[in-house]
Amino acid sequence: MTVDRRNQAIRAAVAQGLLTEEQPVAALLDVAGIRESARALREAFAAVTDAPVLHAFAVKAAPLVPVLALLGAEGIGAEVASPGELALTRAAGIPAARTVLDSPAKTPGELREALALGIAVNADNPQELARIDALAARGTESPLGLRVNPQVGGGSIGALSTATATSKFGVVLRDPGAREQVVRMYLDRPWLTRLHTHTGSQGIPLARMVDGVREAHALAEEINAAAGRQQIDTIDIGGGLPVNFASDDETPTYAEYAALLKERVPGLLDGRYGLVTEFGRSLVAKHGLILARVEYTKVSGGRPIAVTHAGVQVATRTVYDPASWPLRIHAYDGEGRPKTGEPVVQDVAGPACFAGDLLAEARALPLLAPGDVVAALDTGAYYFANHFGYNSLPRPGVHGYALGADGVRFSLVRAPQTVAEIVAEGGGGQPDALL
Repeated sequence: MTVDRRNQAIRAAVAQGLLTEEQPVAALLDVAGIRESARALREAFAAVTDAPVLHAFAVKAAPLVPVLALLGAEGIGAEVASPGELALTRAAGIPAARTVLDSPAKTPGELREALALGIAVNADNPQELARIDALAARGTESPLGLRVNPQVGGGSIGALSTATATSKFGVVLRDPGAREQVVRMYLDRPWLTRLHTHTGSQGIPLARMVDGVREAHALAEEINAAAGRQQIDTIDIGGGLPVNFASDDETPTYAEYAALLKERVPGLLDGRYGLVTEFGRSLVAKHGLILARVEYTKVSGGRPIAVTHAGVQVATRTVYDPASWPLRIHAYDGEGRPKTGEPVVQDVAGPACFAGDLLAEARALPLLAPGDVVAALDTGAYYFANHFGYNSLPRPGVHGYALGADGVRFSLVRAPQTVAEIVAEGGGGQPDALL
């Protein structure tokens, strides 16, 4: 998202009434930016391998049908982890051949549906694999694989580190006897042709990501050697490219990651293995922002506080773990123009009824006033799409935008949630149920 494009969009959003007294929060998505990221991903891997590569977007990062359809138009498939995500993917028109099902808790019904549709499935554990044994015996076109945990360690955010010694995901490789058991699982199932690993996401350095992929590739080579043929033909290397939340720079890049894979795991990219990737945050985070009106300002303990309408309901991770998930906040005036003036250390607070509901604490910004607008940047992934219903605050509307000869054009991605919808979700249709 270029600064100029962003500022034009914010000015237009205010001018066109996307922020109102009734709708004081709005989310914006840069369509051109998402297309640019999809192209960068495709080109990065095309530069290092001639093998087929399926880039499957991690739907959890932005579970919005128009976003999935936009990525689908750019050649990106979908990685799903629930019936809801699968339904969104199908509604977006993503074909089964470009869909991958991952989850540590798949039900028999989910497995039956996936195998009936021909969706690729990565089993998480031996018990799930036993369920697939019976289902696959009836016939399926689904590519089937097993997720392994290479146990190469974590990153700076423990909750997003999935290759630690005790991670809940996948079959471990370094526990006593575990690697041999995995090899036997494959030799006993000639139809098991994929291998999946995912080291983690935000907070995982590139070198650690490559460590996990290198372990998976070495295991694939070992299994194929034991089988006397290339039983594993595709390696799913997961996603997890971290996002820079400190500036507008998009670092690290897909090209840097692909080059490091080429350097340290050359056999992965020599054409013998098809690849699957599962990037989510890195495709959309930098291309989204949340706008919120400043309702009131005050001073407490000598520090100015701006009370806005965006808080924990849209920025849950930031509010509860600000050290791991800091957000850049930019200040705009009531007409959507970048606000000027000497920076003043102040808090930017949300509307929820607890003291920790802060988008930013002790942040130097031009002094905010009622009627101003704040923009929380880099929120295209996991923020406005994964709503937290604290205080029954409504989900904001989501609008895609594109710049043309006639200015900024907005398209509605998801309508703002109404109070009537909140009541319905809260059991409003059966008020006497407990009387």
